Amino acid sequence: MSNLFKRIITGVIFVVILAGAILYNAYSFLVIFSIITFAGLREFYSLIETAGKAEINKAVHSFGGFLLLAGFFLYLSTRLGVIVFIPFLIYFLYLFISQLYLKKEDPIQNWAYIVLGQLYIALPFALLCLLPFYRTDPGNVITYHPEIPFAFFVFIWINDSGAYIVGSTFGRHRLFERISPKKSWEGFLGGVLLTIITAYMFAYYFPNTFSSWEWIGMSLVTVIFGTLGDLTESLFKRTLGIKDSGSILPGHGGILDRFDSVLLASPACAIYLIILNSLR
Repeated sequence: MSNLFKRIITGVIFVVILAGAILYNAYSFLVIFSIITFAGLREFYSLIETAGKAEINKAVHSFGGFLLLAGFFLYLSTRLGVIVFIPFLIYFLYLFISQLYLKKEDPIQNWAYIVLGQLYIALPFALLCLLPFYRTDPGNVITYHPEIPFAFFVFIWINDSGAYIVGSTFGRHRLFERISPKKSWEGFLGGVLLTIITAYMFAYYFPNTFSSWEWIGMSLVTVIFGTLGDLTESLFKRTLGIKDSGSILPGHGGILDRFDSVLLASPACAIYLIILNSLR
């Protein structure tokens, strides 16, 4: 089976599963991103260990990222309040106290890489929970709005596809040659244009969620910071001297390869929605 065919098949299955989980209900959203968060952290910590940077209990600290995601989900989707973060705070205490007893050669380096994983991977996925629950409906009713996280990922997919097609056809001027020699300004602008058109489509079908300009604003935030997220992960891999972060997705590499854009686009979109909601 050719790599292109594997890439297409994997991509289609990936999109169907992710879109289906987002659109079905809030609990399928929680399940799919819990799996992705755990797998992404485990992949990240495995790369760090393989590179000899630190010694990490991958299962425990990957589970810690899940606790952060679950805390955000419960805080935003229920009336339980900040009590939902207690399990993650207990894990956070364990993260530091455990090094007193593990007798590792460099506990500071272990702390640094473990916390980096929580900030770089777990927190962005946890912040995705803000998208479907970014506001309450009239009557102070908490409602799941799947069109917002769905649009977020569609914007990323359209931008990636548009940037690749336009960049491979017309790309002449390098966007960030030191980090990613294949990316071009032409591809970036092509992705932006197609994503704006997609935002207009969401504005047509979901006018009660956002206005046209608000949808366009979200698409631009997603594209700009998604591109920066892609470059950041490329810098991470280049520093470690690897091509792919893993092999769990045939033709696509690892979890971090597939969700690199999300890692910066998610916090940026969260900020955008918080500001947007405050202005309403």
